[in-house]
Amino acid sequence: MTEADVLEWLRVCFDPELPVNIVDLGFINRVAVGNDDRAVGDETRYRVLIEVTMRAPNEEREAMLLGQISNRLAGIRQISRAEVAITWEPSWTAERMSPSARRQLGLDRPSSDGLVQIRL
Repeated sequence: MTEADVLEWLRVCFDPELPVNIVDLGFINRVAVGNDDRAVGDETRYRVLIEVTMRAPNEEREAMLLGQISNRLAGIRQISRAEVAITWEPSWTAERMSPSARRQLGLDRPSSDGLVQIRL
């Protein structure tokens, strides 16, 4: 299991207010994957640590997002333990978004009056 695997699995988790997944929004700061030597059974199992940065503090949105991530990781058979933590450093900025996210939100298209519009 790799960081890329975990990021791909998290592409089904979305910010509750935006129609873009958290990976493309740039919310994932860190993914750490390691063997879980305490796991029971013959199959290799992994422990995963995810650090997430949000756009802005909001307890309800944070709880929803952490719940999505935790539920998604709990559904992956190879993962025996997962920890998800919110961190505010480095802070999130729009520059962290992927080109795909920027296109989805209309950030790369100037509006007719020269301002950028974001569709929510």
